[in-house]
Amino acid sequence: MTARNPQPGDLEPIETASREEISALQLERLKWSVRHTYDNVEPYRRKCQEKGVHPDELQSLADLAKFPFMTKSDLRDNYPFGLFAVPREKLSRLHASSGTTGKSVVVGYTKNDLDNWAQVVARSIRAAGGRAGDMVHVAYGYGMFTGGLGAHYGAERLGCVVVPMSGGQTEKQVQQIMDFKPEIIMVTPSYSLVIAEEFERQGITPDQIPLKVGIFGAEPWGEGMRAEIERKLGIDAVDIYGLTEVMGPGVACECIETKDGPVIWEDHFYPEIIDPETGEVLPDGAEGELVFTSLTKEAFPVIRYRTRDLTRLLPPTARAFRRIGKITGRSDDMLIVRGVNVFPTQIEEQILRDPHLAGTYQILLTRDGHLDNVEVRCELQHEFSGKLNPPEIQAIAKALQHRIKTIIGISTKITVMEHDSIPRTLTGKARRVLDERPKQL
Repeated sequence: MTARNPQPGDLEPIETASREEISALQLERLKWSVRHTYDNVEPYRRKCQEKGVHPDELQSLADLAKFPFMTKSDLRDNYPFGLFAVPREKLSRLHASSGTTGKSVVVGYTKNDLDNWAQVVARSIRAAGGRAGDMVHVAYGYGMFTGGLGAHYGAERLGCVVVPMSGGQTEKQVQQIMDFKPEIIMVTPSYSLVIAEEFERQGITPDQIPLKVGIFGAEPWGEGMRAEIERKLGIDAVDIYGLTEVMGPGVACECIETKDGPVIWEDHFYPEIIDPETGEVLPDGAEGELVFTSLTKEAFPVIRYRTRDLTRLLPPTARAFRRIGKITGRSDDMLIVRGVNVFPTQIEEQILRDPHLAGTYQILLTRDGHLDNVEVRCELQHEFSGKLNPPEIQAIAKALQHRIKTIIGISTKITVMEHDSIPRTLTGKARRVLDERPKQL
């Protein structure tokens, strides 16, 4: 499709401001945020005192490096409300992460926080090509997860018509998309492929699907997955970034005219890249761990929050703000296989280099004695399923096994399955890794 580029007057003035103007606004807001957190969040004040730093020492953006990090452990240790900076009567809403690896991370929002959140999501949808009057089909999960309501209120703020579908009921998703004819869908990349499969099952071709743009987030995905989604749905696939602890969706979003990495809305979120081992701040362009400081959050501010997402800061292109490169993985999602560091997205990239293979896959890790074993289960595309003979399937598996060994450096067993053999995600993020290795004591 033809990208819907911004017209004069579409953008907010800050989106085209000079670097000096952006930095001045950031420093003003940073001083407020650090002071607000220090004064009102006792556990963070204690961390600052232990490190011997005080908000008065923050006189430049570079001075932020003197202050301690916040981590997910801080959030869990102070569950549920120990890091809130306002009393309960000033809260308007709570959200929480899924808590799959422990207690949920609980975050709160004041009315002003919700207003700012709606604004950055509206800005994100506009960057992705959305305009007032467009219909937005929201297939992110609603509830405690930030995706559904974050997308919902942002789309309404932009002046869009919202279809609050949530996840699941895939046949109904397809029916409503065909009947209502929305221009935009907001959904996880993995579930978008489930929806695409349902279109295929019903014999609906990409040129018949009314969608023009998909805004995808909540899980890592690569360029191979982008190409797969765009081909199957006939849309522009745009990457939106966010996480519960920092705000929810809308911390950053790609621009449809460039699709060259999510633009960070730096007037609300100050980014750093650090060496994940030493904590040292790295220069723009260097690969490392993404760290965020909130500049305007009242209820649940975060100062130097370690996201564990591995990426790099890139210079501005379509907007005045810096971008982040594709998330290569999370440091806590990294798999160590026979001494080699591996991210699931690296394996995904090799799978999707073969046009016979679909984007649905699983990585099964087991251990035989002291040796790790890796099985990669992947599926044939719908159009090839049931039509290839065993030697052809074996050749596909052998080629994928060779690519993974050559490029990633690990030996794998490849199982190429018929279409629709791997369980689908119907409500949210896909479970890509099944680690059945014994836990180390």
